Amino acid sequence: MQIFLDTANIDQIKQAHELGIISGVTTNPSLLSKEATADYESVTRKICAIVSGPVSVEVLSEDAAAMIAEARVKASWAPNVNIKIPITAEGLKATRVLSAENIKVNMTLCFSPNQALLGALAGATYVSIFIGRLDDAGHDGMQVVEDIIGILDNYPELDTRVIAASIRNPLHFTYSAMAGADIATVPYNVLMQMIQHPLTDIGIKRFLADWKSVAKK
Repeated sequence: MQIFLDTANIDQIKQAHELGIISGVTTNPSLLSKEATADYESVTRKICAIVSGPVSVEVLSEDAAAMIAEARVKASWAPNVNIKIPITAEGLKATRVLSAENIKVNMTLCFSPNQALLGALAGATYVSIFIGRLDDAGHDGMQVVEDIIGILDNYPELDTRVIAASIRNPLHFTYSAMAGADIATVPYNVLMQMIQHPLTDIGIKRFLADWKSVAKK
């Protein structure tokens, strides 16, 4: 399973990239707003200069024609830009057109197997399933991911990859991997939590203490 870092923070992206474990980045207007900038193009170009893998950039328009026009502009910012489009009727129309132009679409805000399947049929390269938000609403987000993976496995001609999104904790990541999600898009703080374990810290301290005791002799 691949990891896409879910952030628009350049420092976080640089640090995660140095670890050698992320394959791409996902952004959205909410993440961009946290960086106190409205210059989506500038931030995107900086990200694409760091990460060679897919970088998802979201459209802000709501009708298909405007989505298509906006997506074409944003896709020109860098060769690895993918376009995030929400799963709506207008979004499906836009996805059909953009996918025919070889612009990769990340169909976002999917909350049901039907939505994900429709996105795949429209030509989306990725469908993003928001696990955390489903859990918040009283649904079993991981079961939805499993159902979508099972459905798409029935139709190999639909070359759409499943992204486990809205990851809130390391267990979400683990369960997404167990379910067979192609990608998990992970916030920086969760990525750091995944690296750490108290027994690892104890082990390092013990090894160093044992070595120091030998070195003094």
